[in-house]
Amino acid sequence: MSFFVTTPIYYVNGAPHLGHAYTTIAADVLARHHRQRGEDVFFLTGTDEHGEPIALAAEKQGKSPQALADENAERFKALAPQLAATNDFFIRTTDPEHKAAVQEILTRVKENGFVELGHWEGLYCPRCADFKGADEIEEGDRCAIHHIELTRESEENWFFKLSAFQERLEALYAEQPEFVLPKERRNEALAFIESGLRDISLSRGAKLQWGVQVPWDPEHVFYVWFDALLNYATALTYAKPGEDLTAEFWPADVHIVGKDILKFHCVYWPALLMAAGMEVPRHVLVHGYLLMNAEKMSKSLGNVLDPFTIIERFGIDALRFYLLRDVQFGGDGEVSAEAFEQRYESELANDLGNLASRVSAMVVKYRDGAVPATDALDLTADFDGLPETVAAHLDRGELTQGLEQIWQRVRRLNRYVEEQAPWKLAKDDALGAQLDTALATLIEGLRTVTVLLAAYLPQTSSTLLAALGTKEDGWEAASFGAGPRVAQVEKLAPLFPKHDPAAA
Repeated sequence: MSFFVTTPIYYVNGAPHLGHAYTTIAADVLARHHRQRGEDVFFLTGTDEHGEPIALAAEKQGKSPQALADENAERFKALAPQLAATNDFFIRTTDPEHKAAVQEILTRVKENGFVELGHWEGLYCPRCADFKGADEIEEGDRCAIHHIELTRESEENWFFKLSAFQERLEALYAEQPEFVLPKERRNEALAFIESGLRDISLSRGAKLQWGVQVPWDPEHVFYVWFDALLNYATALTYAKPGEDLTAEFWPADVHIVGKDILKFHCVYWPALLMAAGMEVPRHVLVHGYLLMNAEKMSKSLGNVLDPFTIIERFGIDALRFYLLRDVQFGGDGEVSAEAFEQRYESELANDLGNLASRVSAMVVKYRDGAVPATDALDLTADFDGLPETVAAHLDRGELTQGLEQIWQRVRRLNRYVEEQAPWKLAKDDALGAQLDTALATLIEGLRTVTVLLAAYLPQTSSTLLAALGTKEDGWEAASFGAGPRVAQVEKLAPLFPKHDPAAA
């Protein structure tokens, strides 16, 4: 089995922020999870480097577009390892291999009869690099996303015959109801299609030269969105030197995107693939906005929470946990430093960290670190079917719900500690067998949730498994009572140390 997951490629007209981290972490959770299931995974991310926003930002800074792209691409490339992301390739749309593949595919689209010369006139947002329809414009002819005044553009363009794919796209949505997830995002995309599709610009004229040249008309460059979308296919042709991975990994299993680029990925992209004679992706997973003070987090609006500050103070696992725990994946949600610290203290430090410390300390204190070898485990019913439930949630893109299922068991283990009170059982030799069962149950429960959390909290899980004397983190080890038996444990230092707010 193979699994191909992508992030959108990030625009290099600014530095990385929490929104970029959010999408990358989500993709990494899916990549790690499918590796746990024994699948051959390809995880792609990268940068989008052409188009008018880059040209304008470079001009403002007195740099060439390539110089700005080179500078900011390195920042995004450095982001992935800081997030503990395990991407297999980082694509740049200025890569010569990408540009050549874009020209080849779009020439094929033209030869297939889906490109014609036309004239465009309308309102355009230079930050979105997008021509706006009436439903995307605020009062005063302003962009509904960036709230800036739109410019009126008029130029000769090559057009992609999107309208020719009206019926085929409607059929796609009918035949593959989970093509777009979650359901409300599918409904948005389908409503856009059913409202009637019009042909869209495939190229920009002489006014803009920062892009991939149109091979049949060198005065034009391809509209940045077509150049960018094709990265998902072009990367496979050169990610591994001397080998084309397309046959193994195409079509993509999951594209993860924000809802602001829904129409490009859920409408334009499948139509373009159909026009090129290529298979469409299996799923497009659309997440909502991270909000601060009810406004979308955006570098252009200046309302960002710095992920690097959080990582430096609390560690990467804390950031990964918060982003997928506090905001239900797929919907919009408010984020704040205060909410982050509350989750850190109550759930990471107390629920999981304290559980691990208490359980390991009790085994060391009452059994010299040797885990009782008993098959008489409690809580079997509480854990029954948990790996299957978690996997089903992740297969539907329900990352938050999957994490919630695991966390319910973390809390169940904490309640079990209070119910059994091992410190009381240890005082009565006649209750030795009950103490053995309690300790063995707690260790097995801790081992199980640790394996299940490996995709979400990779560093914490690695530390915990090492303390439990096992490295087995495959999906076959995620079942309670069926994984490798833990024989000996060490006393654990706090996994999530308390932080003094005054020291921030």
